[in-house]
Amino acid sequence: MFEGFTIDDIDVGPAHVHVRHAGEGPAVLLLHGHPRTGSTWHAVAPALVDAGFTVVVPDLRGYGKSHGPAPTADHSAHSKRAVAGDMVRVMDALCHDRFAVVGHDRGSYVGFRLALDHEERVERAVLMDCIPISEHLHRADARFATAWWHWFFYAQPEVPERVINADPDGWYAGDARTMGAENHAEWREAMRNPDVVRAMLEDYRAGLTVDRQHEEQDRANGRRLRMPVLVLWSLRDDLEDLYGDPVAIWRDWADTVSGHGIDSGHHVAEEAPDALVASLIPFLRREP
Repeated sequence: MFEGFTIDDIDVGPAHVHVRHAGEGPAVLLLHGHPRTGSTWHAVAPALVDAGFTVVVPDLRGYGKSHGPAPTADHSAHSKRAVAGDMVRVMDALCHDRFAVVGHDRGSYVGFRLALDHEERVERAVLMDCIPISEHLHRADARFATAWWHWFFYAQPEVPERVINADPDGWYAGDARTMGAENHAEWREAMRNPDVVRAMLEDYRAGLTVDRQHEEQDRANGRRLRMPVLVLWSLRDDLEDLYGDPVAIWRDWADTVSGHGIDSGHHVAEEAPDALVASLIPFLRREP
């Protein structure tokens, strides 16, 4: 995987971020979701390099080979604001003043926070398979709670760690044929690490507490995304089934939004990388 990419471990203060990077041209930051690592982008990242971009692929704080601080009682150590700060410092270390961000799943929430808190750095944002956390929770009903029950299970103290670490292979299903052998091996190593499992759970605990509070404060203060935003979603996942057109929801949070679905299951970077790259390149090439 990632032939020709440089691998670094960057000290960003409260965390050490494992990152792959390569290419020349406009910078693009790729942020993975749960329970993946940066290797989920193994087919997408080289294609973007070939298209003329500089591509930066980190493991998020506590995921994969990135190491963060110990969890805090208020979960702020794993808030999207804290992780977005990591990403700014990574891009500083790699000398990228302005860049596009592409996030999937939990990485989309980091990308959203990054674009809100550091809008002077983010030229454009791609948010995949998500709506704001607070929008999910404001709409939460029995259907959502049944389909997305893991949000509330992961938020419980201690119990999820005991359940998952007892049989991580059984809990996290992954197919090497779909994921690719090397990506699957990297992911499998990560999810067998209890420290990684704890960090992933803290990501969800932060989502239902401090991250939601930050979003609600943003809404009350009228903060919006000012850069162009592309919203993508997996047609064989349930986001559109639950909420209708995700673009309509994001228009309450961003000035300029476009988007469409991709024929894929949830892990689109692995299942439909060509279609994803075909959607990303025209958007990323537009002038700011």
